[in-house]
Amino acid sequence: MSVRRLAEASLQPASFAFNRANAAAAKQWIKKYPKGREQSAIIPLLMLAQEQEGWVTKAAIETISDMLGMPYIRGLEVATFYTQYQLNPVGTRAHIQVCGTTPCMLRGSEALMDVCRSKIHHDQFHTNDKGTLSWEEVECLGACVNAPMVMIFKDTFEDLTPERLAEIIDLYDAGKGASVTPGPQNGRITSEPITGLTTLKSEKAILKMTRDREAKAAAKAAREAAPAAIVATPAAPAVQAPAAPVAPSKASKPKTDAPETSPALETPSPAKVAPETEKAASVRAPRHSAANANKAAPEVEKVSKQRSGPIVKAEPAAAFKAPEAKGAQLGAAGKTAAVKTTNAKPAKPSLEDKNRPAGIAKPALVDDLKLISGVDPKIEGILHSLGIFTYAQVASWKKAEREWVDGYLSLRGRIEREDWVKQAKALAKGGVAEYIRVFGKKPV
Repeated sequence: MSVRRLAEASLQPASFAFNRANAAAAKQWIKKYPKGREQSAIIPLLMLAQEQEGWVTKAAIETISDMLGMPYIRGLEVATFYTQYQLNPVGTRAHIQVCGTTPCMLRGSEALMDVCRSKIHHDQFHTNDKGTLSWEEVECLGACVNAPMVMIFKDTFEDLTPERLAEIIDLYDAGKGASVTPGPQNGRITSEPITGLTTLKSEKAILKMTRDREAKAAAKAAREAAPAAIVATPAAPAVQAPAAPVAPSKASKPKTDAPETSPALETPSPAKVAPETEKAASVRAPRHSAANANKAAPEVEKVSKQRSGPIVKAEPAAAFKAPEAKGAQLGAAGKTAAVKTTNAKPAKPSLEDKNRPAGIAKPALVDDLKLISGVDPKIEGILHSLGIFTYAQVASWKKAEREWVDGYLSLRGRIEREDWVKQAKALAKGGVAEYIRVFGKKPV
């Protein structure tokens, strides 16, 4: 989790106080919690302060902590833990939160962030020149079907294109944000398919109240349409004969020779048959095999072996065998072979291998290789022992050299997955600033 700190002292106001409406709302929130648990209201009260001031100030945290009778450190813990609280000044007219989670990313959230960079500021949490707009990337905003999307204050704007987001930003910058309708921006109704509903077009099939209402309306219409004479002297309703009881079905009863399912033993029995006839029509149980009954399950033991006792080699030729056990080698020999296969590890590449990257003598100024995502202090130390000290060396690795380092460090493809070469090229070219420009975030 990223480190979150309060804004600089030069930006902090000297004091904070709720306005009349928010002071009343704060009292209502505190009343919702049991006696002795009023400090739980810290979260909604901080949100009230943020809605009033635009961000959460140090004075607001201390004032709310005093209201709830809690130490300042407890209030600071809450405010700095939850990312919903803005600890630095944001745009006075709009703070745009762009969802960057997988569904939105696949639908073009990077392009939306580029719009924010060009129209507001290159970096997150920085306002534009007029101080009216700011932006940040956030996690899932909860409307993945309508991706990509942004949130401004408490409203979400979904199904966005870069062009539409640019229009929305311009409207907020001009003070006309209230004219923008929240929700989907492409004509979609909530989260329905863009072409319209394809299922559940009528509530009749799913709501009993709708069906009852229609039945009452039909009965009323029938009464109004009947002749007056018939309405005055209605005929006695016909008495419907009770339906004959339906006998229970026996279609699912298994055919066995067990007494519980034998029709010959029912009382009263629908059929009287000899036990020999019943047994001839029943399904025989598979022949017992002591070896298979004593065998451990492969998914539990990871190897086919007996649970206990001596290995039983002799068994009936017609004994039942599970398909997965056929051809398996049981006993100590099979276990040893399986363990060897399971525990086998690929050998490390030799230090004399021709694909080993060339090392250099340790220079006076060594690059911080830990800025490359995936390189921890231990890996950095191993790279140093191989003569790898600079970003330029990592950026020059060819495929064979990357595979050698990956195998030597037992990284299992991490170098390719995390693209060490691209990271190293950015860091070698312009340090952290170039890394942020290329990847849109600080190196971690």
